[in-house]
Amino acid sequence: MAHKLLGETLAILADLIGFATVSSDSNLEMIAYINQRLDQIGARTYLTLNPDGNKGNLFATLGPPDQDGGIVLSGHTDVVPVEGQEWRSDPFTATLRNRRVYGRGACDMKGFIACALAFAPRLQEIGLKRPIHLAFSYDEEVGCLGAQVMLRELQASGRKPSLCIVGEPTMMKIVEGHKGCCEYTTTFLGLEGHGSAPDLGVNAIEYAVCYVTRLLEIGETLKTRAPEGSRFDPPWSTIQVGRMAGGIARNIIAGSCSVEWELRHVSGPDYEFSHAQIHDFVKTELLPRMQTIHPDAAIITETIGEVAGLEPMSRSEAMALVRALTGNEDPAQCVAFSTEAGLFQELGIDTVICGPGSIEQAHKPDEFIELDQLSACLEMIEGLEGQA
Repeated sequence: MAHKLLGETLAILADLIGFATVSSDSNLEMIAYINQRLDQIGARTYLTLNPDGNKGNLFATLGPPDQDGGIVLSGHTDVVPVEGQEWRSDPFTATLRNRRVYGRGACDMKGFIACALAFAPRLQEIGLKRPIHLAFSYDEEVGCLGAQVMLRELQASGRKPSLCIVGEPTMMKIVEGHKGCCEYTTTFLGLEGHGSAPDLGVNAIEYAVCYVTRLLEIGETLKTRAPEGSRFDPPWSTIQVGRMAGGIARNIIAGSCSVEWELRHVSGPDYEFSHAQIHDFVKTELLPRMQTIHPDAAIITETIGEVAGLEPMSRSEAMALVRALTGNEDPAQCVAFSTEAGLFQELGIDTVICGPGSIEQAHKPDEFIELDQLSACLEMIEGLEGQA
């Protein structure tokens, strides 16, 4: 059956690539397309929206609609921008060359979604005794925002799937762990003034530099906390500063400055350590120095996204399932990139990552997925017929 569905998968993938679901824009047209296909086969679907109502998640159930447990196939609908990249073809038109489908999102991760949708009618018609759920989210690329909304609603409903396969591109290899990823913007509000009298103002840039320096010191300390036998690369938690912006001109004391930074932690204790260290520095040293000159000075940190890591488990039913579906007996991997998998695991849903395509192609110009990878994914999903 799997090989017969490759053509249908390619047609669906072409449709999905045609939706320019860059994270900054709406994904509702793509969600409506998916919802229509699933409605036609009698799947039970549930839509959740972002606060602005212009982005949506879709959670669908094949088989028994009210039965607890079941297997989730999870993927995100958003893609990264193409601006500034040189493509040989239109990034939002699927192009087939040399047994590869080119297009933004081809491997990350509309290829997996296309495979799941192509097989959905077959899974629905065989009379599943155990439900299979399809979970398609928004804004994974900017902090896994949509999945958090979707999973809160799922938890509130009282339903709890048993297993989850997140179809991020792994070349159909099994991934059992990744670091958490936390993204922040810290804004410094000081006091402007003439550059000739710096002591009379509060230079937000200078205090931001002190803050960044402390972040980097914490990052060095994290290297000493690497767990013994850590399988991550690098093996320790990391802090990285991606952007700093502030000031108006060289002769004006900067009244504001912002710092965009991230923490990728290998463990909960590292997360807590890092936050305690920077919070203590701000509270006891940095902010008092600013407010001695200007009482209204402030340091404000906005959480853009906090995504839990996927913790390798000594016993994993999800891993055993994927091994059975794929025949892959190679050791499971831990990877540097983050996914929505940890969010499912936090709810007690046994989760692994396995999907078609290579992460090396993600986010790049001329992103592609190989037909052989799509076929391998279809074969994995076909195996669910005997598991559900």
